[in-house]
Amino acid sequence: MDGTLKFIDLAFDDAFESVKNNLGGPFGAVIVKDGKIIGRGVNQVISQNDPTAHAEVMAIRDACNNIGHFDLTGAILYSTCEPCPMCLSAIYWANIQKVYYCSTRKDAEAIGFRDKHIYEELNLPMEKRRIRFLKIDNPKGDSLFRSWMDKSDKTLY
Repeated sequence: MDGTLKFIDLAFDDAFESVKNNLGGPFGAVIVKDGKIIGRGVNQVISQNDPTAHAEVMAIRDACNNIGHFDLTGAILYSTCEPCPMCLSAIYWANIQKVYYCSTRKDAEAIGFRDKHIYEELNLPMEKRRIRFLKIDNPKGDSLFRSWMDKSDKTLY
């Protein structure tokens, strides 16, 4: 069996098991690096009471924990569904090089998952978004960023 099919099938196996056990939505993800699985995750929004516990985020957390590093450069993510905007951001922050997915965001929307409004909000100027974002001036902001810039032993990411 082709590696791509093998890994996506594992993501589906995990997702079906998650649905059966009421962990969360019908989503699974597997992360592979150098042909080896380094992380797996399923949607656990309901069981963890955590709106960020999406399959891709859980797989990224698992992979980073397993390799002992936050940088997943060279890794490939296999997901049962096109990643939502939050997961997409996490994928970029993790430096994952490629994503294979099966179902689309429109497929997810058709069964009740509501990512569309987030995509729409991202295209709006801040003052037109549904959630109000208000900037507060505070000299501690500059001081905090200066302390980071001056830090000699920082780890950039």
